[in-house]
Amino acid sequence: MTAPFWKDKTLDAMTPSEWESVCDGCGKCCLHKLQDEQDDRIHLTVVACRLLDVETCRCSNYAERKTLVPECTQITPANVRSLTLPHSCAYRTLAEGRELPDWHPLVSGSPETVHEAHASARGWAISANDIDEDDLDLYVVAWANAGGEEG
Repeated sequence: MTAPFWKDKTLDAMTPSEWESVCDGCGKCCLHKLQDEQDDRIHLTVVACRLLDVETCRCSNYAERKTLVPECTQITPANVRSLTLPHSCAYRTLAEGRELPDWHPLVSGSPETVHEAHASARGWAISANDIDEDDLDLYVVAWANAGGEEG
């Protein structure tokens, strides 16, 4: 029996469809982040990109996201190690040589397990469509910036 592709291949060697399937569908990478001007630290907010469907944790227009949201950062094998990604992110997990968790859809066989494990933004993220962008600093997630999940 052969090992799953994510155990046999490096991120650089994955096909485009394999790469896309590594995404666990958590939606956390689509949350707005603020950079502290004094110390350059990145602070996560509970505010999701206006294109993220906060119920499904999927982009509502993935094919055109870079056109519709020019500041959208596409995760690639070349930049995955330099981005501020959640500790639970599957791309970060594999880049760091860790195993995918049991709740990951490639392991479990179901896209719902990421939500059932409370590893996604479902239930607590809000859409940027629902707030005034000038108030983004009011939505910083304190637990993520205190050495927790996003560290």
